[in-house]
Amino acid sequence: MRNLKAFYMLAALLLLSVAGVTQQNPPRAVPEYTSDGQMKLPSHYREWIYLTTGFDMSYSEAAMQMDHRMFDNVFVNPEAYRAFQETGKWPENTMLVLEGRRAADKGSINKRGNYQAGNTMGIEVHVKDTRFPGGWAFFAFGDGTTAKMIPVARDCYSCHLEHGAVDTTFVQFYPTLLPVAKDKGTIRSSY
Repeated sequence: MRNLKAFYMLAALLLLSVAGVTQQNPPRAVPEYTSDGQMKLPSHYREWIYLTTGFDMSYSEAAMQMDHRMFDNVFVNPEAYRAFQETGKWPENTMLVLEGRRAADKGSINKRGNYQAGNTMGIEVHVKDTRFPGGWAFFAFGDGTTAKMIPVARDCYSCHLEHGAVDTTFVQFYPTLLPVAKDKGTIRSSY
């Protein structure tokens, strides 16, 4: 009986130590691409660091013509978040995921405000990867799990370049990171 108790205790300790290693060392999130250069959608991005939610933040003409409102949730891979906290800069392989969801109102018990409803309406990834011109690229995912790079001539590149507070990213809209960038002195001087 005593040996059985010792066995169970040892097994429990082994399981706890394996669980601890798994929690302390989650798999690294890095951009993945298909053989033809399409980006693979990071499948577990909702488990990443949540940065912020915007409401009707799009500047495209098509978005401004929509007959509904949108929430935009932003997530960043944990490694990039930790590096930004330490340095105020985004490291190589940073992935910022923008998830668009339809805004709904007057549902269930809600009579006045807005809430996020249904499936995603669009997902975009802004990735820092030196293989791309300027070191950053945008990918827009429709219903699929892979996406081609948005052409550099599109407005998203020039807008981010002109208005991004830190390294072509809109840190000015991330309330937990803007103070870090200010403290580390990494905000663009013209911002």
